[in-house]
Amino acid sequence: MSTQPCDADELRTLFLFEKLTDEQLDRLCREGYVKTVEPGVLFAEGEEATCFYVLIEGGVALSRKVGDDEIEIQRTTQRGVYAGAWQAYLGDRVPQTYNNTLTATEPSRFYVLDAEKLATVMREWFPMAVHMLEGLFFGFHNTQQAIGQRERLLALGSLSAGLTHELNNPAAAAVRATGALRERVTAMRHKLRLIAAGPFDRATLESLILLQEDAVEHAAKATALSPIEAGDREDAVSDWLDDHDIGGGWEMASTFVAAGLGPDWLEKVAATVGESGHLEGAVRWLYYTIETEQLMSEIEDSTTRVSSLVGAAKQYSQLDRAPNRTVDVHELLDSTLTMLARKIGDGITVVKDYDRSLPPIPVYAAELNQVWTNLIDNAVSAMAGSGTLTVRTAADGDRLLVEIGDTGPGVPPEIRGRIFDPFFTTKPFGEGTGLGLDISWRIVVKKHHGDLRVESVPGDTRFQVRLPLRPEPA
Repeated sequence: MSTQPCDADELRTLFLFEKLTDEQLDRLCREGYVKTVEPGVLFAEGEEATCFYVLIEGGVALSRKVGDDEIEIQRTTQRGVYAGAWQAYLGDRVPQTYNNTLTATEPSRFYVLDAEKLATVMREWFPMAVHMLEGLFFGFHNTQQAIGQRERLLALGSLSAGLTHELNNPAAAAVRATGALRERVTAMRHKLRLIAAGPFDRATLESLILLQEDAVEHAAKATALSPIEAGDREDAVSDWLDDHDIGGGWEMASTFVAAGLGPDWLEKVAATVGESGHLEGAVRWLYYTIETEQLMSEIEDSTTRVSSLVGAAKQYSQLDRAPNRTVDVHELLDSTLTMLARKIGDGITVVKDYDRSLPPIPVYAAELNQVWTNLIDNAVSAMAGSGTLTVRTAADGDRLLVEIGDTGPGVPPEIRGRIFDPFFTTKPFGEGTGLGLDISWRIVVKKHHGDLRVESVPGDTRFQVRLPLRPEPA
């Protein structure tokens, strides 16, 4: 590597400087210099940006780090291309670090200018241009932040509406079941009073209580029947009740059948009561017992569903949790699927292909949930209401792979390289901001030092997130 004074006439041959005056070119030569280098790295991404480089002759490559991989952005031998501290004119309002890595691909010569001198020259020579560039730079960032925040709020509103709907159904079911339960308990007390006043001896009453306990046990163990099986058994129970002059048999038949009880069990009741004439009272008392158990099970299922939804919402939002912690990624995926259940709808089949042997990993859980939301939402939109959504996890070397797959039409090859760009969207006007994948890329790559990519053919699109299994060294 060596440095030489620069030649103003040579600088004039570069497109960046061709319109400058002789005086301006002389100043650039006084304040800068020409550097000859062998193939190798001139500066690395993240280092303090101290110099501005313009290629005079040779070849260069620009690259950026994505996870553990160095991705080449551009390779060229075009004279006059520049890189380095080109944001120096913004001063300390932005981090003055190199945004990429510059490598000489062959022996090359560069015009080099210190960052501070570049900033001074730009402000003195191009004051209006500097103001325009500042406005463009900060305006773009402010717009990106504002729309990103808007997208988060829209997603939150959609999730809140879905969660409210999901909570309302089990809550309403619990309210209905509670009202019905109150009526059944009142009816049970009435029937019990009639039975107690009837001509039953102590042994008969004890037998009825045993039958009551047997009915409850049967109800707890009952399994679901097919519609045809249930219909046939309900007909048999209804006929038995009619044959024994018990009114409204068709109303009670479905409850007995749902509890796994049929004519044989009812014969036990008849044998216990005998010819006392109180068979209908005993049957109805046992019917109310079974229905009460079913209503309590319905209330338990409904309140458990509410509790599960609240737990999923808390897991999704990571309320009262540390921003960065070690978690089971499957818990995050499940909570996101629960929150998006209404949006996914009944026409889409969800397949979970989890590798449960994967260890917990250190992540920013709330932000990863935003990634899962964006990817799943895009997959659901692509399938337009019908298809298969596959959520897969697996080990991939020293990384954990999360794959969100859909059976939609796929991402066309001509736009595949742009889908992670800010504001790029294929959705109709007003339906997408084009920041979902950009935000996801930033969370995965920038914050977690992971990798986000897509593989797509018609009928099989897979967004793949790879996250480090172990925390990055400080």
